[in-house]
Amino acid sequence: MTHASTPEDVLKDVFGYDSFRPHQREVVGAALDGRDALAVMPTSAGKSICYQVPAILLPGVAVVVSPLISLMADQVAALEACGVEAAYLNSTLSAAEQADVLARVARDLDLLYVAPERLGDPRLAAAVARRGCPIVAVDEAHCISQWGADFRPDYLRIRDAVDAVAAAQGSRPAILALTATATDAVRADIAASLGLVDPLRVVASFDRPNLAFSCERFPNERRRTDWVVSYVRAHADTSGIVYCATRKQVDALHEALRAAGVRAARYHAGMAESERAQAQDDFTHDRCCCVVATNAFGMGIDKSDVSYVLHRSLPLTLEAYYQEAGRAGRDGSPAECVLLYREADLQTARFLISHGFEASDGDPGAEARLQAAYARLEAMRRYAVSERCLRQRILAYFGEEAPDRCGPGVEACGVCRDAEARAAAGTADEDRTTDALKVLSCVARLQCQGRLQGRARVSAVLTGSRSVDILDRGLDRLSTYGLLASVGTAGVDRLVDVLVDRGLLAFTAEERPVLYLTEEGSAYLQSREPLMLAPGARGASAAPGAPGRGRAFGSGGGPVDEALFQRLRDVRRELAGDSPAYVVATNACLEEICRRRPTTREELLEVPGMGRRKVERYGDELLEAVRQAAG
Repeated sequence: MTHASTPEDVLKDVFGYDSFRPHQREVVGAALDGRDALAVMPTSAGKSICYQVPAILLPGVAVVVSPLISLMADQVAALEACGVEAAYLNSTLSAAEQADVLARVARDLDLLYVAPERLGDPRLAAAVARRGCPIVAVDEAHCISQWGADFRPDYLRIRDAVDAVAAAQGSRPAILALTATATDAVRADIAASLGLVDPLRVVASFDRPNLAFSCERFPNERRRTDWVVSYVRAHADTSGIVYCATRKQVDALHEALRAAGVRAARYHAGMAESERAQAQDDFTHDRCCCVVATNAFGMGIDKSDVSYVLHRSLPLTLEAYYQEAGRAGRDGSPAECVLLYREADLQTARFLISHGFEASDGDPGAEARLQAAYARLEAMRRYAVSERCLRQRILAYFGEEAPDRCGPGVEACGVCRDAEARAAAGTADEDRTTDALKVLSCVARLQCQGRLQGRARVSAVLTGSRSVDILDRGLDRLSTYGLLASVGTAGVDRLVDVLVDRGLLAFTAEERPVLYLTEEGSAYLQSREPLMLAPGARGASAAPGAPGRGRAFGSGGGPVDEALFQRLRDVRRELAGDSPAYVVATNACLEEICRRRPTTREELLEVPGMGRRKVERYGDELLEAVRQAAG
């Protein structure tokens, strides 16, 4: 395509945006200067613009390493719709098709997407080096870190591949490493593994203001399944994802949804590749309202109008949870992210973790990684039972300061919504100091005797259980036995969760964790500061109703004409053909068309996301839909 003169020109003429989002321009500038960069930016923050803009401006072909094989065709189609010369190279192409792509590298490509396993192909390195490669962008860069949740060994080839290109062309390409979720340890590992040289480091805010986070707890599986079915049926006119931990869970929940008349797809690694491809295609093209999936669906989704993400099971890490939940609301509209939790989920999660390390005998670093995995699971569990702001907890996990409560301009989390409801009703918190001291005293006595126990036995002791397990161990002789019988097991469990959350108790990092008293807990036994809690225990909410949030959070504009919006969606679907609808225009873009009601191509060009090539290709049909709506 014709190369514009400035990043701002490319952003407007090609992609249809008037200004860069926070941090995008910094990363673009580093790439143009030939400097390495490590950018940690949340989903929907516009990471792809960071390498696409300099790729268009610089001579040669930019290489984008991505694990998202299933999405490459759609990503390329979206770029081609904007007039950008792009192609992809992965195992889905025939030998003849791969040869054609390599020939295009020498002619006119601006961007080449490659799967990491292709990096060992010497023909690729030679073709790229002959044309000249100014940039190697590493998408989902956390996959290179053995400390991350999605480690992929093929990513370890990237550094050697860059060195081979550098040797062949006489200069080293700038490396842009991009990821949506990475802790400090993972960021350091990314930089070291890729050999980044004096990189620009950009860590954008992890906050997603349009996402409403909440957690629901369930006493049994039937109630959890019923809740999911009710929720999905109430949201049947929107798109959503339901994540499960195992294939068996996916199949069972998918069957329950189908039995309830829900148009649902399923996706897991045990299905044939053709079945998985069909499920993803049905979801992308709105032939089903939701997909039930394991994390095999993971990063392989790029649908902007997902209005909810439910987690039927506890993920193993907050990184994984936030990345998967972040598939919702990418168009800026309000969306819900709900974690559905049962205590039994922990057993499955611990099994998955321990099973993943069974083959690590003899590896001196395996034990440390196992302990780190259990610690990440504990952080995930604490999120699931938290009585403090969920948004704040997520942001704090990633090292970002945040207010104690969801404030103006963000979708309130479930904890903050409950607090607002109690305040409006005039419901006061209860003083639970005495009960908390009883729990701490029980754990302290067990600790002094060298008989640390898990939470279930601690609860059994405090509630005065007469089970054989408790009696045979002599735990009924503890002075704290039965002190909280009136509170009940659920109440004691809640107190333990609160005390762990406040750092007064902690769990050991192992497959069968036990509770112990921390230094802060010992100090609290002496200080006896008041511990105030909201009345009642957290439990499963009533069956969910229809969605209550209106469209238009992201754009901040006025109301949207639903009839026109649906007409524009129909036109978009026709124009997209076999490609995903977002290739033509995102939902946010259609909403803005509804508000502005453009009548000319020039006015349509002012709508964010409508670049010049898109207006040339699709503008007349979109404008006709607006004219028909006006009567």
